[in-house]
Amino acid sequence: MPEPSQDVERGRSTVPFGLAEVTGPSMVPTLYHGDQLVVRYGARVRPGDVIVLRHPFQQDLLVVKRAVERREGGWWVRGDNAYAGGDSTDYGTVPDELVLGAVRFRYRPRKRGQRSPLAALRWALSAARPVLADRSASRRLRAR
Repeated sequence: MPEPSQDVERGRSTVPFGLAEVTGPSMVPTLYHGDQLVVRYGARVRPGDVIVLRHPFQQDLLVVKRAVERREGGWWVRGDNAYAGGDSTDYGTVPDELVLGAVRFRYRPRKRGQRSPLAALRWALSAARPVLADRSASRRLRAR
């Protein structure tokens, strides 16, 4: 993922939106490896939102997770893929200063080999979508 500027991290950016790319399977089925994201830096985070944050132990690493609930000390975050790991079950709550923004939009690039008109139509109908807060996923992940 690209690095946001220091102004973005302090919430003073002139451009409140940025781009990021998903790597890895932790947010499947919501997001897939290679998906392009539009991130609103400094956005208010609510339970169920997909967010971009700095990893608590490797702060040069940006991570995409779902904000499950507010706890003492920050946000409890989980990936939508229960088998991928790398979330608050490993590193605990994420302090507010490490949360950079909320994902607002997802663009899924076209796969190689999609040459038939039906495959192109299917891609066109599903390639660009808003990433909405999933309150039911938030409750489901909190119950684990």
